[in-house]
Amino acid sequence: MKTMKKGFCLLLAGALGILLWACVDTKDNKEAEYMNITAEEAKKIMDTESDYIILDVRTEEEFAQGHIPGAMLIPDYAIREKAETALPDKDALILVYCRSGRRSKNAAQILAELGYSNIREFGGIMSWPYETVAGE
Repeated sequence: MKTMKKGFCLLLAGALGILLWACVDTKDNKEAEYMNITAEEAKKIMDTESDYIILDVRTEEEFAQGHIPGAMLIPDYAIREKAETALPDKDALILVYCRSGRRSKNAAQILAELGYSNIREFGGIMSWPYETVAGE
């Protein structure tokens, strides 16, 4: 009986330890995140803030055809290789877009995984109702 009681106590203590360990919220356990916003919210930031980066993740050809004024180009397929050099401040506000929203979501997730903490993804230029410019 004593052995059974001792075994039960050890089992209970182990279960309690696992439960407490699972409840601890550490930065390492947090998933990398970014925020989705609308084109209107992105435009409001552009009109009211002064310290932000507009990141276009389309191809060079698409960028040359038309982009948001002031945008920086890093194609989505090059984000992992170029982000840390081109975007050294991992706390900077970065507004990310592409053509339709698929590549910008992917790029925003990669940036979050790389440790960027202030990413706003706002979809594609196809639904951007504001000014664009052509050329470089």
